[in-house]
Formats: sequence, structure tokens, C-alpha cells
Amino acid sequence: MLAIFQKAFAHPPEELNSPASNFTGKKPKLPGETLSDFLSQHPDTAFSMNFGDSAVLAYVRSQNSHRQRVFCGIDGIYCVFLGTLNNLWDLNKQYGLSGKTSNEAMFVIEAYRTLRDRGPYPADQVLRGLDGSFAFVVYDTQSSSVFAALGSDGAESLYWGIAADGSVVMSDDLKIIKQGCAKSFAPFPPGCMFHSETGLMSFEHPKNKMMAMPRIDSEGVLCGANFKVDACTKINSIPRRGSEANWSLSNLR
Repeated sequence: MLAIFQKAFAHPPEELNSPASNFTGKKPKLPGETLSDFLSQHPDTAFSMNFGDSAVLAYVRSQNSHRQRVFCGIDGIYCVFLGTLNNLWDLNKQYGLSGKTSNEAMFVIEAYRTLRDRGPYPADQVLRGLDGSFAFVVYDTQSSSVFAALGSDGAESLYWGIAADGSVVMSDDLKIIKQGCAKSFAPFPPGCMFHSETGLMSFEHPKNKMMAMPRIDSEGVLCGANFKVDACTKINSIPRRGSEANWSLSNLR
């Protein structure tokens, strides 16, 4: 999986961008170069979708029944989902999807849309209710919003970094991230979610702030940052605002 989003609306943590990327032998690549690298690695099983200059999503069809990969788009909302939800049937019923043919990506889109438009639950509560191993990236073309999350069990991998033009790159392929982002990348933290408007937060500990820890690679060079929950710092509760939904804006109750 590969997702690339323009820096103008993605707003990743500043700590991801390592100054060392400009002074080492390997420099970050432009988004188009990273996309070409990804597609060339999977010439028979990959496809991509471009959304003008704003975003690109690329996906490799799953060839392993134990490593599910699902891509879906509904009404301008697109999702790449990695993994499996053990309680998908119950979730479909909870969100009114009973009787419909639904996979994990379709559920995430429907839940995102429901909560974006009506917001009955905060996003952290929804994600804590997912039973399984998962990583997903959602792109909402209506609001040019990005939403990503990684399950707490660490069974799925997700990495993110900064391209040569400042775009945000997300992928489960570490080689692609290293080639495309040079020293400006890091593992996406398990048990966390990211929204382009509100940033990174833990859905397991939503009242705690996230803390960036400088990450030094095997060459002794600063390489992005690892993000961890700061157990000593709390986030003040944010009141609901309008109909823009807790799912997308990650507001707390």
C-alpha cells in the first residue's frame, strides 16, 4: 500500500522531517518517483489512483489469504485497509450495514461518513471497538482530509515520512519509505490515529498528548522521530463543533 498527500493539507508532525535528509548521500524523492518505484515492484498486481495534484493512492491486490489487503471507494471517500476485523459482522450491524455486502474497507468508509456527518461517537471510541489487526488510510476528497490508524497489536506495519516536496508518504513497505523519504521517516505508532486537521493522537489513551522521541538510525544519523504517549501530559477536553464529526476531527467528549 502507498498513499501520498500534498503538504498543503496533510500537516504531518514536524519531527518527521529530518535535516539530515538534505546532507546525506541519498536524498528524498518526488512523489511521482516513489509511485513509479512502488508500481515497478508489483507490475502485475498493483494499481493507483491520482486525485489531481492533491493525493495518490496505490494498492497491491492480496495474494496471501493470511494478509488481507482491501481497497474501496464510496461517494468520494477512499480507503486502503490492511488486516482483518474479527467483529466485522457486529460492527456492520451497529452502524446499520446489516444485510449489505461489506468488507473492512467498506465498513471504515461507512463509519467515517456516518460519524463525519452525524458524529454520535468520538473517533477514539470507534477505533477501540475494532477487534483485530489493522492499518488503514482514508482520503476524503470532499474535504481533502486524511485519516489513518494502526491497530495496537502491531501485527500490521505502517510507516510514514516526508517526500522531497514536503508531501506525506504512508506505506506498509519499509523499502519504499526509505527510498522515497531518505532520513525523514518513522514507524507509525501502534494504537494511534492521525487526521490532517488535528494531528496525531492515541486512540487508546485519547486524553494524553503524544511525545516525539528523536530516532537515531544504525549510521548514527537523526532519522525522523518515534512517537509515544506522554503519560504525564493531559489534553484538555474539546467541545463538539458543528456537524463536521468526531470521526474526522477526533474531538473528545
